[in-house]
Amino acid sequence: MPYTQLIVGAAAVATALTLAACGSESSDTSAPSATAGSSGVNVEVGNTINYMSVGTTTDIDCADGKSLTVGGTNNTLTVKGTCANVNIGGSDNKITFERIDKGLTIVGLNNTVTYRDGDPKVNNTGSNNKVNKG
Repeated sequence: MPYTQLIVGAAAVATALTLAACGSESSDTSAPSATAGSSGVNVEVGNTINYMSVGTTTDIDCADGKSLTVGGTNNTLTVKGTCANVNIGGSDNKITFERIDKGLTIVGLNNTVTYRDGDPKVNNTGSNNKVNKG
């Protein structure tokens, strides 16, 4: 693993440990796991998936009630399954969700978020973000 991926991965793990209690509803209690590759860093702690990358296109699976935290910039993400709570930082991300049940918080800039199903409480404190149901 290249040195920069190792540093990015370590930073993502530290962030994930800080964000681990962000409200997932899944009963999964597996140990933390992390993957790093060309599609970004994906760290799962408890029932929360923490995704960090720059300029990637990938799929993420919330399964049935995991929570998701997204950081980074210029990513195109397709999120399958049902997310309990979603937190989005970063900028210029395009993220499409199958379903968000409880909450959607966006603190970044210029993000476009679309969700097909669910009725999450939306908290958009960032700037120039677009949220669409459909």
